Amino acid sequence: MFCRQCGKPVDDGQELCDDCKNAAATNSANTNNTTYQAAPAQNVNTNPMAKSKMAAGLLGIFLGSLGIHNFYLGYTSKAIAQLLITILSCGILGVVSEIWGLIEGILILTDSINVDANGVKLRD
Repeated sequence: MFCRQCGKPVDDGQELCDDCKNAAATNSANTNNTTYQAAPAQNVNTNPMAKSKMAAGLLGIFLGSLGIHNFYLGYTSKAIAQLLITILSCGILGVVSEIWGLIEGILILTDSINVDANGVKLRD
């Protein structure tokens, strides 16, 4: 698992690493004593392990019948299903897989699908 704030590896069951927990505790202690409120942090994924939303979406749109976008995101079972539907039908049912991949590609690009198989948020 990775920290939802900074992307560092953390133990299973934790959402934040020790550094982010300490920073959040310090910030909440400091803001309780002041009369102003800090601006909300931008939702930017700085995790170096995060996969690209653009790459996954375009793979889904252009190579969706082969399930390449699902292999990229780590959804191996879905990817194998799409690949087998296309290959075992000699391409006849490839249209079904392509429509499936096209829809998933659009969902990825519109942020409806925004995490990979490990639960890591996709980066822009």
